[in-house]
Amino acid sequence: MEHKLKSVLSGTGFYLLLAVCLLAAAVSGWFLLFGGDKPVQEEAAPPAAVSAPVQNAYVPEPEPAPEEDEPPVEASAPVEVEIVPTMPEVETSGTPVMAEPPRLVVEPLKGEVLMAFSVDQLVYSPTLADWRTHDGVDISAKPGTTVLAATAGTVASVEDHPLMGTTVVIDHDGGYTTTYANLQAKPTVEPGDTVTAGQIIGAVGTTASAEAAQSPHLHFSVTQDGEAVDPSAFLKG
Repeated sequence: MEHKLKSVLSGTGFYLLLAVCLLAAAVSGWFLLFGGDKPVQEEAAPPAAVSAPVQNAYVPEPEPAPEEDEPPVEASAPVEVEIVPTMPEVETSGTPVMAEPPRLVVEPLKGEVLMAFSVDQLVYSPTLADWRTHDGVDISAKPGTTVLAATAGTVASVEDHPLMGTTVVIDHDGGYTTTYANLQAKPTVEPGDTVTAGQIIGAVGTTASAEAAQSPHLHFSVTQDGEAVDPSAFLKG
């Protein structure tokens, strides 16, 4: 076999085989270059893959955010509610209420007390030479010493009393009445006059026959609703 192959490859057989190979190569190259009458088509891009809808696809649930430690809630202090009591309704008359000024009380005059107020026990009267009650206070003063109204009021009377001499009586609020006796014959006020506290109403005299044995003085007495009141207590207010 090897001997036959060498005989073919040598001489005319060799050239004949070479010519066949060249012819085959030429035909193959022609087909490759021209490819017949049809133009060479460009290779189409592969169609895009269409994804079919996925049914019942598993969707993972989002992981919960880590919980943060909330600050503790401070308990609020209890709120005290002030309860205001409801005041009862008061019927008013519609008349404006006028504020009354405080009562001003002054001493009718200053001096030594010759005989004090005494209605609970008897005192000796040097003029009448007997024991009796004394409804006022006798204040020593020189004749002509001015006498003042102890508080505001209205002159109720001016008279010449048979025992107490020239006497002025003044009415005041609260049921009070003040009496000024043993005055000089002509006081400075008349019945119906309105006087103020400290206003001059007369002067000390010697007209009281029931107290003539005493040195000159003012007999000053006070009553409330007709009852004798200690003048010193009244003067202190």
